[in-house]
Amino acid sequence: MKKVIYLILPCLMVFFTSCEDDFIDLDHPSSLTEGSYYNQVDHFLTGSNGLYGGLYRWQDQAIYSDHGSDLVGYEEGSAMQEYSRGETQAPATDGYYNNPYTQIRNLNLLIERAEVFEDQAAISQYVATAYFFRAYHHFNLMQRYGGVTIVTRSLDVDSDELYGPRNSRYEVTAQILADLDAAIAGLPNEANIGGSEKGKISKEAAQAFKADVLLHEATWMKYVGTDTDGDGTSSGAGSAGYDPANINTYLNEVVSLTKSIMDSGTFELWDYNNQLNNLSSNFLFILEDGGSNPAGLDKATNKEFIFYTKYDFTFRQAGTLVSHVYGGRVKPSRKIIDMLLCSDGLPIDQSPLFQGYANPEDEFQNRDYRMYSYFTNHDDVGVIPTIANDPDLRLSGTNNFGYFNAKFMSWKWGSSDAYRATRTESFDMPLMRLAEVYLMYAEALYELNGSLTDAQMNESINLVKARAGLPALTNAFLTANNMDIETEIRRERTVELYSEGATRFNDLKRWGIAEQELGATIFGAVIEGTVWETDTNLYNPSNYGFPEETTTTGVGPRRCLVVQPGSTRNFSKSNYLFPLPTNEIGITKGVLLQNPGY
Repeated sequence: MKKVIYLILPCLMVFFTSCEDDFIDLDHPSSLTEGSYYNQVDHFLTGSNGLYGGLYRWQDQAIYSDHGSDLVGYEEGSAMQEYSRGETQAPATDGYYNNPYTQIRNLNLLIERAEVFEDQAAISQYVATAYFFRAYHHFNLMQRYGGVTIVTRSLDVDSDELYGPRNSRYEVTAQILADLDAAIAGLPNEANIGGSEKGKISKEAAQAFKADVLLHEATWMKYVGTDTDGDGTSSGAGSAGYDPANINTYLNEVVSLTKSIMDSGTFELWDYNNQLNNLSSNFLFILEDGGSNPAGLDKATNKEFIFYTKYDFTFRQAGTLVSHVYGGRVKPSRKIIDMLLCSDGLPIDQSPLFQGYANPEDEFQNRDYRMYSYFTNHDDVGVIPTIANDPDLRLSGTNNFGYFNAKFMSWKWGSSDAYRATRTESFDMPLMRLAEVYLMYAEALYELNGSLTDAQMNESINLVKARAGLPALTNAFLTANNMDIETEIRRERTVELYSEGATRFNDLKRWGIAEQELGATIFGAVIEGTVWETDTNLYNPSNYGFPEETTTTGVGPRRCLVVQPGSTRNFSKSNYLFPLPTNEIGITKGVLLQNPGY
Protein backbone atom coordinates (compact mmCIF):
# COMPACT_ATOMS: atom_id res chain seq x y z
CA MET A 1 0.00 0.00 0.00
CA LYS A 2 1.38 3.39 -0.95
CA LYS A 3 0.81 6.70 0.76
CA VAL A 4 -1.01 9.19 -1.48
CA ILE A 5 0.71 12.52 -2.03
CA TYR A 6 -1.60 15.43 -2.79
CA LEU A 7 0.07 18.02 -4.96
CA ILE A 8 -1.00 21.47 -3.87
CA LEU A 9 0.68 24.37 -5.58
CA PRO A 10 1.24 27.33 -3.27
CA CYS A 11 -1.84 29.36 -2.55
CA LEU A 12 -1.63 32.69 -4.30
CA MET A 13 -2.91 34.72 -1.37
CA VAL A 14 -0.94 37.93 -1.07
CA PHE A 15 -0.76 38.78 2.60
CA PHE A 16 -2.92 41.68 3.82
CA THR A 17 -2.50 44.84 1.87
CA SER A 18 -4.41 48.06 1.53
CA CYS A 19 -6.57 47.09 -1.42
CA GLU A 20 -8.35 43.96 -2.57
CA ASP A 21 -6.27 43.46 -5.73
CA ASP A 22 -3.15 43.24 -3.59
CA PHE A 23 -4.80 41.31 -0.77
CA ILE A 24 -5.56 38.23 -2.81
CA ASP A 25 -4.71 37.14 -6.32
CA LEU A 26 -7.81 35.37 -7.59
CA ASP A 27 -6.33 34.43 -10.95
CA HIS A 28 -4.67 31.12 -10.20
CA PRO A 29 -3.73 29.72 -13.63
CA SER A 30 -5.01 26.16 -13.92
CA SER A 31 -2.17 25.35 -16.30
CA LEU A 32 0.57 25.82 -13.71
CA THR A 33 2.72 22.78 -12.99
CA GLU A 34 5.60 22.19 -10.63
CA GLY A 35 8.01 22.38 -13.54
CA SER A 36 6.77 25.71 -14.84
CA TYR A 37 6.37 27.46 -11.49
CA TYR A 38 9.06 29.27 -9.50
CA ASN A 39 10.84 30.71 -12.50
CA GLN A 40 10.04 34.35 -11.64
CA VAL A 41 10.57 36.44 -8.51
CA ASP A 42 6.82 36.97 -8.21
CA HIS A 43 6.31 33.22 -8.02
CA PHE A 44 8.46 33.08 -4.90
CA LEU A 45 6.58 36.04 -3.43
CA THR A 46 3.16 34.48 -3.91
CA GLY A 47 4.46 31.07 -2.89
CA SER A 48 5.82 32.40 0.40
CA ASN A 49 2.62 34.38 1.01
CA GLY A 50 0.63 31.19 0.63
CA LEU A 51 2.55 29.61 3.51
CA TYR A 52 0.78 31.90 5.98
CA GLY A 53 -2.37 29.87 5.45
CA GLY A 54 -0.69 27.12 7.48
CA LEU A 55 -0.79 29.11 10.71
CA TYR A 56 -3.23 26.84 12.46
CA ARG A 57 -2.59 27.51 16.13
CA TRP A 58 -6.00 29.19 16.31
CA GLN A 59 -7.93 27.25 13.71
CA ASP A 60 -9.38 24.41 15.80
CA GLN A 61 -11.03 25.65 18.94
CA ALA A 62 -11.51 22.09 20.21
CA ILE A 63 -7.74 21.90 20.54
CA TYR A 64 -6.60 25.38 21.45
CA SER A 65 -7.57 28.29 23.73
CA ASP A 66 -6.95 26.21 26.87
CA HIS A 67 -10.09 24.21 26.14
CA GLY A 68 -10.21 21.13 28.33
CA SER A 69 -7.29 22.22 30.49
CA ASP A 70 -7.37 22.82 34.23
CA LEU A 71 -8.14 26.50 33.54
CA VAL A 72 -11.30 26.00 31.50
CA GLY A 73 -14.42 23.91 31.93
CA TYR A 74 -15.30 23.15 28.33
CA GLU A 75 -18.67 21.80 27.24
CA GLU A 76 -19.04 18.03 27.23
CA GLY A 77 -17.77 16.14 24.21
CA SER A 78 -14.71 18.18 23.29
CA ALA A 79 -11.61 16.43 22.01
CA MET A 80 -9.35 18.21 24.46
CA GLN A 81 -11.60 17.43 27.39
CA GLU A 82 -11.19 13.76 26.55
CA TYR A 83 -7.45 14.31 26.18
CA SER A 84 -7.07 16.01 29.56
CA ARG A 85 -8.93 13.12 31.19
CA GLY A 86 -6.53 10.62 29.66
CA GLU A 87 -9.17 9.13 27.36
CA THR A 88 -7.60 9.79 23.96
CA GLN A 89 -7.54 6.81 21.58
CA ALA A 90 -5.37 6.41 18.51
CA PRO A 91 -7.33 7.67 15.47
CA ALA A 92 -7.19 6.18 12.01
CA THR A 93 -6.36 9.60 10.53
CA ASP A 94 -5.42 12.93 12.09
CA GLY A 95 -5.32 16.26 10.30
CA TYR A 96 -2.84 17.55 12.85
CA TYR A 97 -0.41 14.96 11.50
CA ASN A 98 -1.16 15.09 7.77
CA ASN A 99 -1.84 18.79 7.20
CA PRO A 100 1.58 20.03 8.36
CA TYR A 101 3.28 17.61 5.99
CA THR A 102 1.22 19.00 3.12
CA GLN A 103 2.47 22.46 4.06
CA ILE A 104 6.02 21.15 4.42
CA ARG A 105 5.91 19.68 0.92
CA ASN A 106 4.83 23.02 -0.53
CA LEU A 107 7.57 24.98 1.18
CA ASN A 108 10.24 22.37 0.37
CA LEU A 109 9.32 22.80 -3.28
CA LEU A 110 9.93 26.54 -2.93
CA ILE A 111 13.30 25.95 -1.24
CA GLU A 112 14.38 23.47 -3.93
CA ARG A 113 13.43 25.78 -6.79
CA ALA A 114 15.26 28.62 -5.04
CA GLU A 115 18.53 26.68 -5.09
CA VAL A 116 18.73 26.96 -8.88
CA PHE A 117 17.18 30.43 -9.26
CA GLU A 118 19.50 32.96 -10.83
CA ASP A 119 18.81 36.05 -8.66
CA GLN A 120 19.31 34.78 -5.12
CA ALA A 121 19.21 38.25 -3.52
CA ALA A 122 15.78 39.00 -4.99
CA ILE A 123 14.17 35.97 -3.34
CA SER A 124 16.15 35.71 -0.10
CA GLN A 125 13.29 36.92 2.13
CA TYR A 126 10.84 34.47 0.57
CA VAL A 127 13.22 31.54 1.03
CA ALA A 128 13.85 32.59 4.64
CA THR A 129 10.09 32.62 5.19
CA ALA A 130 9.91 29.04 3.90
CA TYR A 131 12.65 27.96 6.32
CA PHE A 132 10.71 29.61 9.15
CA PHE A 133 7.53 27.72 8.31
CA ARG A 134 9.38 24.43 7.94
CA ALA A 135 10.60 24.91 11.51
CA TYR A 136 7.13 26.01 12.62
CA HIS A 137 5.39 22.90 11.27
CA HIS A 138 8.02 20.47 12.53
CA PHE A 139 7.78 22.05 15.99
CA ASN A 140 4.01 21.73 16.12
CA LEU A 141 4.33 18.10 15.07
CA MET A 142 6.96 17.46 17.73
CA GLN A 143 4.99 19.13 20.50
CA ARG A 144 2.05 16.88 19.71
CA TYR A 145 3.69 13.57 18.83
CA GLY A 146 7.31 13.71 20.03
CA GLY A 147 9.71 12.35 17.45
CA VAL A 148 8.40 12.61 13.88
CA THR A 149 9.76 12.10 10.40
CA ILE A 150 11.95 15.00 9.31
CA VAL A 151 11.11 16.03 5.76
CA THR A 152 13.47 18.46 4.03
CA ARG A 153 12.61 17.76 0.39
CA SER A 154 9.44 17.59 -1.68
CA LEU A 155 8.41 13.97 -1.58
CA ASP A 156 7.01 11.69 -4.25
CA VAL A 157 4.95 8.54 -3.81
CA ASP A 158 8.04 6.34 -3.60
CA SER A 159 10.13 8.54 -1.28
CA ASP A 160 11.82 6.66 1.54
CA GLU A 161 10.55 9.08 4.19
CA LEU A 162 6.99 7.86 3.61
CA TYR A 163 7.72 4.31 4.67
CA GLY A 164 10.57 4.60 7.12
CA PRO A 165 10.96 5.23 10.84
CA ARG A 166 10.71 8.63 12.39
CA ASN A 167 13.45 10.71 13.92
CA SER A 168 13.88 11.28 17.64
CA ARG A 169 12.62 14.53 19.15
CA TYR A 170 16.26 15.60 19.63
CA GLU A 171 17.00 15.15 15.92
CA VAL A 172 13.83 17.06 15.06
CA THR A 173 14.87 19.85 17.43
CA ALA A 174 18.26 20.11 15.74
CA GLN A 175 16.57 20.46 12.34
CA ILE A 176 14.14 23.08 13.67
CA LEU A 177 16.97 25.15 15.10
CA ALA A 178 18.99 24.91 11.88
CA ASP A 179 15.99 26.06 9.84
CA LEU A 180 15.35 28.96 12.21
CA ASP A 181 18.96 30.06 11.91
CA ALA A 182 18.54 30.10 8.13
CA ALA A 183 15.32 32.09 8.53
CA ILE A 184 16.86 34.62 10.91
CA ALA A 185 19.74 35.21 8.50
CA GLY A 186 17.42 36.10 5.61
CA LEU A 187 14.44 37.86 7.20
CA PRO A 188 14.11 41.65 7.50
CA ASN A 189 13.91 43.44 10.83
CA GLU A 190 10.40 44.40 11.96
CA ALA A 191 11.32 48.07 11.57
CA ASN A 192 11.80 47.48 7.85
CA ILE A 193 8.40 45.85 7.35
CA GLY A 194 5.61 48.30 6.75
CA GLY A 195 2.54 49.17 4.76
CA SER A 196 1.19 46.26 2.76
CA GLU A 197 3.81 43.91 4.21
CA LYS A 198 2.76 44.38 7.84
CA GLY A 199 2.16 41.05 9.53
CA LYS A 200 4.82 39.13 7.64
CA ILE A 201 7.46 37.17 9.51
CA SER A 202 10.31 39.35 10.72
CA LYS A 203 13.78 38.50 12.01
CA GLU A 204 12.55 39.22 15.54
CA ALA A 205 9.57 36.89 15.08
CA ALA A 206 11.93 34.09 14.10
CA GLN A 207 14.16 34.89 17.08
CA ALA A 208 11.19 34.85 19.46
CA PHE A 209 9.95 31.58 18.01
CA LYS A 210 13.42 30.07 18.32
CA ALA A 211 13.49 31.12 21.99
CA ASP A 212 10.14 29.38 22.44
CA VAL A 213 11.48 26.16 20.89
CA LEU A 214 14.65 26.29 22.99
CA LEU A 215 12.79 26.93 26.25
CA HIS A 216 10.30 24.17 25.52
CA GLU A 217 13.00 21.61 24.81
CA ALA A 218 15.34 22.67 27.64
CA THR A 219 12.61 22.35 30.24
CA TRP A 220 11.27 19.14 28.67
CA MET A 221 14.73 17.58 28.98
CA LYS A 222 15.09 18.92 32.53
CA TYR A 223 11.71 17.86 33.93
CA VAL A 224 10.52 15.03 31.65
CA GLY A 225 13.83 13.67 30.40
CA THR A 226 13.67 10.65 28.12
CA ASP A 227 10.58 9.15 29.80
CA THR A 228 8.44 9.63 26.69
CA ASP A 229 11.10 8.59 24.18
CA GLY A 230 9.61 5.29 23.17
CA ASP A 231 8.59 7.23 20.07
CA GLY A 232 11.74 6.57 18.08
CA THR A 233 12.76 4.14 15.37
CA SER A 234 12.30 0.41 15.10
CA SER A 235 15.94 0.02 16.08
CA GLY A 236 15.14 1.54 19.47
CA ALA A 237 16.81 4.89 18.85
CA GLY A 238 14.00 6.93 20.41
CA SER A 239 16.51 9.05 22.34
CA ALA A 240 19.03 9.47 19.54
CA GLY A 241 20.79 12.79 19.90
CA TYR A 242 19.80 13.30 23.53
CA ASP A 243 22.42 15.39 25.32
CA PRO A 244 21.63 16.83 28.78
CA ALA A 245 24.40 19.40 28.23
CA ASN A 246 22.03 21.07 25.78
CA ILE A 247 19.74 22.12 28.65
CA ASN A 248 21.94 25.01 29.76
CA THR A 249 23.10 25.69 26.19
CA TYR A 250 19.50 26.18 25.12
CA LEU A 251 18.58 28.25 28.18
CA ASN A 252 21.51 30.58 27.66
CA GLU A 253 20.42 31.14 24.07
CA VAL A 254 16.86 31.87 25.23
CA VAL A 255 18.28 34.63 27.43
CA SER A 256 20.36 36.00 24.56
CA LEU A 257 17.55 35.95 22.00
CA THR A 258 14.89 37.44 24.26
CA LYS A 259 17.26 40.14 25.55
CA SER A 260 18.05 41.12 21.96
CA ILE A 261 14.35 41.59 21.23
CA MET A 262 13.76 43.44 24.52
CA ASP A 263 16.63 45.82 23.84
CA SER A 264 15.80 46.44 20.18
CA GLY A 265 13.39 49.28 20.93
CA THR A 266 11.06 47.94 18.24
CA PHE A 267 8.34 46.54 20.48
CA GLU A 268 6.49 47.78 23.55
CA LEU A 269 3.69 46.59 25.79
CA TRP A 270 0.31 47.92 24.71
CA ASP A 271 -0.55 49.89 27.84
CA TYR A 272 -3.37 52.39 27.55
CA ASN A 273 -4.77 51.82 31.03
CA ASN A 274 -5.10 55.56 31.62
CA GLN A 275 -7.47 55.81 28.64
CA LEU A 276 -9.25 52.48 29.05
CA ASN A 277 -10.01 52.39 32.78
CA ASN A 278 -7.25 49.80 33.33
CA LEU A 279 -8.64 47.44 30.67
CA SER A 280 -5.64 47.27 28.31
CA SER A 281 -5.54 43.50 28.79
CA ASN A 282 -9.03 43.27 27.35
CA PHE A 283 -8.97 45.71 24.45
CA LEU A 284 -5.54 44.60 23.20
CA PHE A 285 -7.08 41.34 22.02
CA ILE A 286 -10.06 42.91 20.23
CA LEU A 287 -8.19 45.78 18.60
CA GLU A 288 -9.48 46.68 15.13
CA ASP A 289 -10.13 50.26 14.02
CA GLY A 290 -10.93 53.20 16.26
CA GLY A 291 -14.44 51.93 16.90
CA SER A 292 -13.26 48.78 18.66
CA ASN A 293 -12.66 50.50 22.00
CA PRO A 294 -13.81 53.63 23.85
CA ALA A 295 -10.42 55.37 23.41
CA GLY A 296 -10.52 55.23 19.59
CA LEU A 297 -7.28 53.24 19.33
CA ASP A 298 -6.53 51.15 16.23
CA LYS A 299 -4.10 48.42 15.14
CA ALA A 300 -1.41 50.96 14.33
CA THR A 301 -0.97 51.53 18.08
CA ASN A 302 -0.12 47.87 18.70
CA LYS A 303 3.64 47.32 18.91
CA GLU A 304 3.33 44.33 21.22
CA PHE A 305 2.53 41.57 18.72
CA ILE A 306 5.70 40.04 17.25
CA PHE A 307 4.32 36.98 15.45
CA TYR A 308 0.61 36.97 14.70
CA THR A 309 -2.16 35.95 12.34
CA LYS A 310 -3.57 38.88 10.39
CA TYR A 311 -7.28 39.57 9.90
CA ASP A 312 -9.15 42.30 8.06
CA PHE A 313 -12.83 43.28 8.20
CA THR A 314 -13.07 43.69 4.41
CA PHE A 315 -10.79 40.92 3.19
CA ARG A 316 -10.46 38.31 5.94
CA GLN A 317 -12.96 38.16 8.77
CA ALA A 318 -12.48 35.60 11.52
CA GLY A 319 -15.71 33.69 10.92
CA THR A 320 -16.47 31.33 13.80
CA LEU A 321 -13.01 31.83 15.25
CA VAL A 322 -13.45 34.28 18.05
CA SER A 323 -16.47 35.62 19.92
CA HIS A 324 -18.81 32.99 18.51
CA VAL A 325 -16.68 30.29 20.13
CA TYR A 326 -15.32 32.05 23.19
CA GLY A 327 -18.71 33.29 24.35
CA GLY A 328 -20.36 29.92 24.46
CA ARG A 329 -17.65 27.47 25.40
CA VAL A 330 -14.82 28.93 27.45
CA LYS A 331 -15.85 28.69 31.09
CA PRO A 332 -13.04 29.84 33.41
CA SER A 333 -12.37 27.47 36.30
CA ARG A 334 -11.98 28.20 39.99
CA LYS A 335 -8.23 27.68 39.61
CA ILE A 336 -7.54 30.49 37.13
CA ILE A 337 -9.80 32.91 39.02
CA ASP A 338 -8.05 32.24 42.33
CA MET A 339 -4.60 32.46 40.71
CA LEU A 340 -4.93 36.19 40.15
CA LEU A 341 -3.20 38.20 42.87
CA CYS A 342 -4.61 41.05 44.92
CA SER A 343 -3.48 44.57 44.11
CA ASP A 344 -0.90 44.43 46.91
CA GLY A 345 0.86 41.62 44.99
CA LEU A 346 -0.14 38.91 47.45
CA PRO A 347 -2.11 35.70 46.79
CA ILE A 348 -5.74 35.93 47.84
CA ASP A 349 -5.26 33.64 50.84
CA GLN A 350 -2.56 35.99 52.18
CA SER A 351 -3.90 39.42 51.32
CA PRO A 352 -6.04 41.51 53.70
CA LEU A 353 -7.48 43.17 50.59
CA PHE A 354 -9.32 40.05 49.42
CA GLN A 355 -13.07 40.52 49.87
CA GLY A 356 -14.19 36.89 49.71
CA TYR A 357 -17.02 35.32 47.72
CA ALA A 358 -20.30 36.25 49.44
CA ASN A 359 -21.50 38.24 46.42
CA PRO A 360 -20.25 37.73 42.84
CA GLU A 361 -18.64 41.15 42.70
CA ASP A 362 -16.73 40.76 45.98
CA GLU A 363 -13.84 38.69 44.65
CA PHE A 364 -13.27 41.18 41.82
CA GLN A 365 -12.35 43.95 44.26
CA ASN A 366 -8.69 44.93 44.74
CA ARG A 367 -7.41 42.41 42.20
CA ASP A 368 -5.03 42.16 39.26
CA TYR A 369 -6.52 44.25 36.41
CA ARG A 370 -6.69 41.12 34.28
CA MET A 371 -9.41 39.81 36.62
CA TYR A 372 -12.02 42.07 35.12
CA SER A 373 -10.26 42.45 31.77
CA TYR A 374 -10.59 38.72 31.12
CA PHE A 375 -13.66 37.74 33.08
CA THR A 376 -16.31 40.47 32.92
CA ASN A 377 -18.52 41.83 30.15
CA HIS A 378 -17.44 45.34 29.13
CA ASP A 379 -20.67 46.83 27.84
CA ASP A 380 -20.09 49.43 30.55
CA VAL A 381 -16.34 49.89 30.55
CA GLY A 382 -14.72 49.19 33.89
CA VAL A 383 -17.91 48.28 35.72
CA ILE A 384 -17.54 45.17 37.85
CA PRO A 385 -20.67 43.09 37.29
CA THR A 386 -23.32 42.25 39.84
CA ILE A 387 -26.16 39.77 39.63
CA ALA A 388 -28.52 42.67 38.97
CA ASN A 389 -26.83 43.84 35.77
CA ASP A 390 -25.12 40.75 34.38
CA PRO A 391 -27.26 37.65 33.73
CA ASP A 392 -24.12 35.67 32.89
CA LEU A 393 -23.48 35.50 36.62
CA ARG A 394 -26.65 33.55 37.31
CA LEU A 395 -25.94 29.89 38.02
CA SER A 396 -29.30 28.86 36.65
CA GLY A 397 -28.47 26.58 33.74
CA THR A 398 -26.41 23.51 32.97
CA ASN A 399 -22.73 24.02 32.17
CA ASN A 400 -22.74 27.51 33.69
CA PHE A 401 -19.81 27.49 36.09
CA GLY A 402 -20.01 30.98 37.50
CA TYR A 403 -17.65 33.07 35.39
CA PHE A 404 -17.83 34.79 32.02
CA ASN A 405 -14.91 34.82 29.59
CA ALA A 406 -14.24 38.23 28.01
CA LYS A 407 -10.82 37.68 26.46
CA PHE A 408 -11.13 37.91 22.66
CA MET A 409 -14.78 38.96 22.97
CA SER A 410 -15.70 41.95 20.79
CA TRP A 411 -16.66 45.15 22.57
CA LYS A 412 -20.29 45.04 23.69
CA TRP A 413 -20.53 41.52 22.34
CA GLY A 414 -24.12 40.31 22.26
CA SER A 415 -25.71 43.75 22.81
CA SER A 416 -27.80 45.70 20.33
CA ASP A 417 -24.99 48.21 19.79
CA ALA A 418 -22.18 45.65 19.50
CA TYR A 419 -19.17 46.91 17.59
CA ARG A 420 -18.98 43.77 15.45
CA ALA A 421 -21.63 41.21 14.68
CA THR A 422 -20.66 37.73 15.78
CA ARG A 423 -18.46 35.94 13.19
CA THR A 424 -17.32 39.18 11.54
CA GLU A 425 -14.50 40.08 13.94
CA SER A 426 -11.18 41.01 12.37
CA PHE A 427 -8.73 41.65 15.19
CA ASP A 428 -5.30 40.09 14.79
CA MET A 429 -4.52 36.97 16.79
CA PRO A 430 -1.15 36.81 18.59
CA LEU A 431 1.10 33.79 18.40
CA MET A 432 4.04 35.51 20.10
CA ARG A 433 4.04 38.92 21.77
CA LEU A 434 6.42 41.00 23.84
CA ALA A 435 4.84 40.03 27.18
CA GLU A 436 5.70 36.39 26.45
CA VAL A 437 9.26 37.36 25.52
CA TYR A 438 9.67 39.04 28.91
CA LEU A 439 8.36 35.92 30.65
CA MET A 440 10.59 33.57 28.63
CA TYR A 441 13.59 35.70 29.60
CA ALA A 442 12.67 35.51 33.29
CA GLU A 443 11.96 31.77 33.18
CA ALA A 444 15.20 30.93 31.38
CA LEU A 445 17.22 32.93 33.91
CA TYR A 446 15.49 31.14 36.78
CA GLU A 447 16.07 27.72 35.23
CA LEU A 448 19.75 28.57 34.79
CA ASN A 449 20.44 30.18 38.15
CA GLY A 450 17.60 29.27 40.52
CA SER A 451 16.94 32.97 41.11
CA LEU A 452 16.62 36.40 39.52
CA THR A 453 18.17 39.64 40.67
CA ASP A 454 15.86 42.57 41.33
CA ALA A 455 17.24 44.24 38.21
CA GLN A 456 16.39 41.19 36.09
CA MET A 457 12.85 41.15 37.50
CA ASN A 458 12.49 44.86 36.70
CA GLU A 459 13.41 44.40 33.04
CA SER A 460 11.07 41.44 32.52
CA ILE A 461 8.30 40.06 34.71
CA ASN A 462 7.71 43.34 36.56
CA LEU A 463 6.90 45.14 33.32
CA VAL A 464 4.08 42.67 32.66
CA LYS A 465 2.89 42.94 36.25
CA ALA A 466 2.87 46.75 36.10
CA ARG A 467 0.31 46.74 33.28
CA ALA A 468 -1.82 44.48 35.45
CA GLY A 469 -1.71 47.02 38.30
CA LEU A 470 0.55 44.89 40.47
CA PRO A 471 3.58 46.05 42.47
CA ALA A 472 7.06 45.03 41.40
CA LEU A 473 8.53 41.83 42.73
CA THR A 474 11.75 42.03 44.72
CA ASN A 475 13.69 39.31 46.46
CA ALA A 476 12.94 41.01 49.78
CA PHE A 477 9.19 40.97 49.04
CA LEU A 478 9.29 37.29 48.11
CA THR A 479 11.18 36.37 51.27
CA ALA A 480 9.00 38.48 53.56
CA ASN A 481 5.82 36.85 52.23
CA ASN A 482 7.11 33.28 51.93
CA MET A 483 6.73 33.37 48.15
CA ASP A 484 9.11 31.93 45.56
CA ILE A 485 10.12 33.21 42.15
CA GLU A 486 9.43 29.94 40.28
CA THR A 487 5.79 29.97 41.40
CA GLU A 488 5.42 33.63 40.48
CA ILE A 489 6.97 33.23 37.02
CA ARG A 490 4.68 30.29 36.30
CA ARG A 491 1.68 32.12 37.76
CA GLU A 492 2.40 35.16 35.60
CA ARG A 493 2.76 33.04 32.47
CA THR A 494 -0.47 31.18 33.21
CA VAL A 495 -2.48 34.34 33.82
CA GLU A 496 -1.00 36.53 31.09
CA LEU A 497 -1.28 33.88 28.36
CA TYR A 498 -4.63 32.49 29.49
CA SER A 499 -6.63 31.15 26.56
CA GLU A 500 -3.90 31.88 23.97
CA GLY A 501 -3.24 28.78 21.93
CA ALA A 502 -2.31 25.47 23.54
CA THR A 503 0.06 27.20 25.95
CA ARG A 504 -1.29 25.73 29.17
CA PHE A 505 -1.17 22.09 28.03
CA ASN A 506 2.34 22.48 26.67
CA ASP A 507 3.56 24.27 29.79
CA LEU A 508 2.18 21.65 32.17
CA LYS A 509 3.87 18.90 30.18
CA ARG A 510 7.26 20.57 29.77
CA TRP A 511 7.28 21.36 33.51
CA GLY A 512 6.56 17.69 34.23
CA ILE A 513 3.45 18.43 36.34
CA ALA A 514 0.63 17.62 33.92
CA GLU A 515 -0.40 14.44 35.79
CA GLN A 516 -0.81 16.40 39.01
CA GLU A 517 -2.60 19.44 37.61
CA LEU A 518 -4.81 17.73 35.05
CA GLY A 519 -5.71 14.90 37.43
CA ALA A 520 -7.38 17.17 39.99
CA THR A 521 -11.06 18.08 40.25
CA ILE A 522 -12.05 21.15 38.24
CA PHE A 523 -14.17 23.52 40.29
CA GLY A 524 -16.48 26.39 39.41
CA ALA A 525 -18.08 28.99 41.68
CA VAL A 526 -17.81 28.93 45.46
CA ILE A 527 -21.25 28.03 46.83
CA GLU A 528 -20.82 27.82 50.59
CA GLY A 529 -21.36 31.16 52.34
CA THR A 530 -22.52 32.95 49.19
CA VAL A 531 -25.75 34.18 47.64
CA TRP A 532 -25.83 31.01 45.52
CA GLU A 533 -26.40 28.95 48.65
CA THR A 534 -29.54 30.78 49.73
CA ASP A 535 -31.39 31.71 46.52
CA THR A 536 -32.56 28.85 44.28
CA ASN A 537 -33.59 31.38 41.64
CA LEU A 538 -29.90 32.11 41.16
CA TYR A 539 -28.51 28.61 41.58
CA ASN A 540 -30.25 25.27 41.31
CA PRO A 541 -27.90 22.38 42.20
CA SER A 542 -30.14 19.86 40.44
CA ASN A 543 -29.07 21.36 37.11
CA TYR A 544 -25.52 20.07 37.59
CA GLY A 545 -24.16 16.62 36.94
CA PHE A 546 -21.96 16.39 40.03
CA PRO A 547 -22.52 17.25 43.69
CA GLU A 548 -20.59 20.07 45.31
CA GLU A 549 -17.23 19.28 46.91
CA THR A 550 -15.14 21.09 49.49
CA THR A 551 -11.83 22.54 48.30
CA THR A 552 -9.29 25.12 49.41
CA THR A 553 -10.25 28.69 48.47
CA GLY A 554 -9.02 32.16 49.30
CA VAL A 555 -10.96 32.04 52.59
CA GLY A 556 -10.24 28.45 53.53
CA PRO A 557 -12.17 25.23 52.80
CA ARG A 558 -15.50 25.88 51.09
CA ARG A 559 -18.02 23.86 49.09
CA CYS A 560 -17.75 24.63 45.40
CA LEU A 561 -19.53 23.67 42.24
CA VAL A 562 -17.84 20.71 40.53
CA VAL A 563 -17.25 20.97 36.79
CA GLN A 564 -15.38 17.67 36.50
CA PRO A 565 -14.55 15.39 39.45
CA GLY A 566 -10.99 14.16 39.84
CA SER A 567 -12.25 10.57 39.68
CA THR A 568 -12.93 11.05 35.94
CA ARG A 569 -9.52 12.57 35.20
CA ASN A 570 -6.71 10.06 34.64
CA PHE A 571 -4.04 11.96 32.73
CA SER A 572 -0.71 10.12 32.88
CA LYS A 573 2.84 10.36 31.54
CA SER A 574 1.81 8.34 28.49
CA ASN A 575 -0.59 11.17 27.60
CA TYR A 576 2.19 13.71 27.27
CA LEU A 577 2.24 12.77 23.57
CA PHE A 578 -0.73 12.20 21.29
CA PRO A 579 -1.05 8.87 19.47
CA LEU A 580 0.02 8.61 15.86
CA PRO A 581 -2.79 7.92 13.38
CA THR A 582 -2.98 4.16 12.84
CA ASN A 583 -3.19 4.49 9.06
CA GLU A 584 0.32 5.97 9.03
CA ILE A 585 1.65 3.04 11.06
CA GLY A 586 -0.04 0.59 8.71
CA ILE A 587 1.46 2.19 5.61
CA THR A 588 4.96 1.62 6.97
CA LYS A 589 4.14 -2.00 7.94
CA GLY A 590 5.06 -1.33 11.56
CA VAL A 591 8.35 0.47 10.94
CA LEU A 592 6.76 3.66 12.29
CA LEU A 593 6.15 2.92 15.97
CA GLN A 594 3.21 4.07 18.05
CA ASN A 595 3.79 6.29 21.07
CA PRO A 596 3.93 4.47 24.44
CA GLY A 597 0.61 3.76 26.13
CA TYR A 598 -1.58 3.69 23.02
